[in-house]
Formats: sequence, structure tokens, C-alpha cells
Amino acid sequence: MSARARDLVLGTLLPLLALDALLVFDNAWPTLWPRPTPAVSIELAFAVAALVLFAAWRKHAAHGLVRVLAGLATLWIVLRYVQVTVPALFGRPLNLYWDLPHLGAVLDMGGDGPGAKVLLVLALGILVVLVLHRVVSACVRALARSAAAPGARALLGGVAGAAILLWALAPWPGPLAASAFARPVAALVSDQIRFLHSALAADGGERLGPGPDFRGDLAALRGADVLIVFAEAYGAVSFDRPPITAALADARTELGAAIAASGRQAVSARVVSPTFGGASWLAHAAVLAGVDTRDPADHALLLTTDRPTLVRHFATHGYRTVGWMPGLQRPWPEGRFYGFDRIADADSAGYAGLPFGFWRIPDQASMARIHVDELGGSFGEAVGTQQARSSPGSSPASAGDTSASAPTSRPGARAETAAARRAPRLVVFATVSTHAPFAAIPPLREDWSRLLRADAFSQEEVEAAAAVRVSWTEPLPAYLASMRYQLGWLADYLAHHAARELVLIVIGDHQPIGTVSGPDQPHDVPVHVIASDPALLTRFAAAGFVAGLTPPQQPLGPMHELAQVLVDAFSGPR
Repeated sequence: MSARARDLVLGTLLPLLALDALLVFDNAWPTLWPRPTPAVSIELAFAVAALVLFAAWRKHAAHGLVRVLAGLATLWIVLRYVQVTVPALFGRPLNLYWDLPHLGAVLDMGGDGPGAKVLLVLALGILVVLVLHRVVSACVRALARSAAAPGARALLGGVAGAAILLWALAPWPGPLAASAFARPVAALVSDQIRFLHSALAADGGERLGPGPDFRGDLAALRGADVLIVFAEAYGAVSFDRPPITAALADARTELGAAIAASGRQAVSARVVSPTFGGASWLAHAAVLAGVDTRDPADHALLLTTDRPTLVRHFATHGYRTVGWMPGLQRPWPEGRFYGFDRIADADSAGYAGLPFGFWRIPDQASMARIHVDELGGSFGEAVGTQQARSSPGSSPASAGDTSASAPTSRPGARAETAAARRAPRLVVFATVSTHAPFAAIPPLREDWSRLLRADAFSQEEVEAAAAVRVSWTEPLPAYLASMRYQLGWLADYLAHHAARELVLIVIGDHQPIGTVSGPDQPHDVPVHVIASDPALLTRFAAAGFVAGLTPPQQPLGPMHELAQVLVDAFSGPR
């Protein structure tokens, strides 16, 4: 190889290929690492064209231009990493307006506090960016020197011009453009500007569209308690991905057996959640307000309105309404909007045991407290003693409602006198034990009364659960363990403790994070209605639900339409 050819290869083609590789990589799903992709960066093509034109005009490339292009290229590479990695891990695009305020909470889920983690991530990120900038600057300087040489300039100009021409003429989107060019990083910037503009330009209730018709009554319930469980990260992948389905088969069979043995039936469907991998509050709002919240800005706008909600609908018809939100560790403006009579957060839910992981309160312990405080149940004399000394703010009943601790003569039954004296309940319970990263899974307790005491879990059990390390990039085993736990306590509760007339609605809030769900999964989540009244379940069947715990493949529609389904099913004569 001649010296000229060697200089052409080393000084022009290699830096060009290196920069292109740094700008077009994809995600090596489901990890944090990039994967090389044979594609062309249209941003690089335009940058090279600008460098060539400037060099042809000035006969050299100015140092200032080189620094600017090197800085822009480095920024573009960082944005490219974010563009391909966030959807791979979380199953949804980045939304800086909403994601940045929640970054600390995400880092804190490991249980050690976000401070040290944030500093470590920032330090490593800065180091990587500095090294990357040095590499990019070297490549840009090499291209600038080539652009100053007529022969190499012609080569660079020809390559850049051909790429731009092909990109301009190829149908977009289309197979040629999709295979030859990486998705422009500029699309990420455009999306963030659009998200920000959408959030700041909220223009009132008309943007939200019509809500449900709440003019119906609740006659079809006949005064039965209703428990809506938003099952964290319970997605359709638990039915659609064979490895997950097989791993959960035994637990789901046990739940089905418990439903049947307790004299109940289940009907199921699936709906399309407004979110994926996180942002559970969007799903809560979709069901409880019947509003499409796919755009987080619409959720923020919703909270500024006085729209009716499913919670207020129940309150209007004599129900005491309770939001059981054990994951809440900060103020919750949504509670005021929904209209709950009581909001039980992490501090006021009455949990007396040791903190179990970041979320502190295991779901089974929350269910035990709901059963005693709000559903008129008991687990024996120990429960009544614990109730008497529960913390302020966790009072089981409103003024004049003194029957919440009434004992039952048999498991799963409320005393008739107690039922006659207490208002029926709507309880909305958002679970937390199946939340990513699916760490610190507690053992199931056969003795539910223990869950109400300070010795709910031993120090050894807490430490053993905390010692199980979970990878954010390979969390499937931990996710399966958390789902078995969730299905397990639900089965045990229905089999041994739930009042037979209780109407239980289990709704997945969103699919689990992308590293569990897999790439390109829909937003589908299951919905189960479990009740002992066949006539009530028939109403759901008429709306598209099918018998059993396996929902059909075709969703009923978006999640916010489920609110109207619930209102209609609960309304009218029997």
C-alpha cells in the first residue's frame, strides 16, 4: 500500500467509520451496553459536508469549527445512548420533563439512599464522557486535516453527499431508509421539546376529552365491599411470554383453586395501559377518573380540574372510600382530587413490623391491615388487641362506624350485626412488593394475625431478603419470585379470610420493565373480577370478559374505558 493510500485509509476512512459507529449503535438488550449496528448516521453526513464546504472555502478547517463539531458529536453520542437504552430497560421512551424529578426515587429503590449512588453515577458518567470527547476530537481533527487536502476532500464530500442524497430521496419511513440509516438522534431532542411544550401548554379540560357517565347507581353490588387492587408490574407478558407463563403456572393454578373453593368465580380481560414499565399513577388516574393519561401532561392537567371520579361516585352512594397506598412516602395531591375519605400511606397504614426493603410494608401485611381496619374482618383475639393500639391516623372507621374490628365466627365471613352497622367500603390498594427491581421479597405468612404485630418479620428474615441482589438488567428471576408472592397471598386471603360477598378487582397497572417484558411488547395488562355473585359477573361477561384467570388476546380497549365498564356493571336493578 502506498503512503498516500495509507494516509487516506488511516486519516480519513478510519476516523469516519469510528465516528459513524459511535453514532449509530443500538442497545444490546437487555443490558446497559451498546451493540454495533451497520448503519449510517445522517447527522454525521451533514457534519462532514459542513466540514468539507468550509475547508473548500477557507482552504483549511478552523480550529473553532473543529471544537464545535467535536463537542456536538460527543453530545450526540450521549443522546444516542439515552435514546436506545432507556426504551430497552423501561419499555418506553425517555421523557425528561417527568423522568428527572423521579430519578432520585428510582436510585433510592435499592434501599441505601440515593446520595452515594448519584455521586458515583455522575463521576463515572463524567469520566466516560471526557474519554469519549478525547476520542471524538481526535477523529474530527483527522477529518479536518483530510478536508484540507483536495484528494481526501473529494472523497469525504462524495461520501457525505451520497449519504445525504440517498436519505433525501428514500421514502421515510421505509425499508431502505430504515435499513441504511440509524434513527436520527435529533428525533430524541424533538420529542423532549414536544413533551415540554405539551406539559407547559395545558389548556384546560377540553383537552382531556369526555369522561365516564357517572349517573348510574351501585344497586348491582347490593352493598358489597369492593376492593380494587392495582397489581404493580402485572403485565400481559405473564400470559404472553411462555417462560414467564410456565414459571407462574403453579401459583396461578393455586389462585384459581382458592377462588373456586371459596365459592367464587373469576372473569378476565385485558386493557391497554397508558404507561409501560413505570409511572403507575397514570394507570391509577386512567381507571379512577376514566381519562386517557397516555400523555403525562394530561395527568397533571387532570389534577387541576374538578372532574368526577369513580371514588366520588362510590362516596355519593354511601360508600366509605379508602386509598391504601403503602408506597407513598411523600405528599400525594392525587388523593385530594380522587376524593378518598381516608388515605393510608407508608406512615399511616398501621404497619408495626420491621421495614422490609425500600417499600417497607409487604403487600400481605397491607392486606391484613385492610382486612381488619376497613373490611370488618379479624384474625382472632390477637387482631383485636393490635387494633386497639394501632397508631393515630390509622383509625379503621369514620365517626360512628365502630364495627371494623367485629370478630367473625368463621374464616371469610363478617358478623351480620357488624355488616349491618358499617358503611360498605371501596378500597383502592396499590401493591408495592412486585415493584422493580423486585428486591426484598418477604416470606408468606400463614398466620395473618402476626402481620399486624411488631414481630411480623424477624430481623433474620429481613436481612436474608435484603441479601438477595437483583440485577436491573437481568431481573427476571426476581420478578417471578415477586409475582409468586403476590399470587400466593391473594390465594390465601381468598381461601381463608375474605368475606364471601367481597368484590375483588385485580388490575395490572403496567407491564414490567423492558428487561423482563422483552422488546416491542404492547402496553396490555390483565384485569380480573372475582366475586361470588354470578349475576354480577355476567355483566362483565357481556362487556367482553371471559371466564377464568386467562384473559383473551384482544384487549377490550384503552384502560380509561374500564371506568365506564365498572360503572355500568355496578348500576341498575338486579
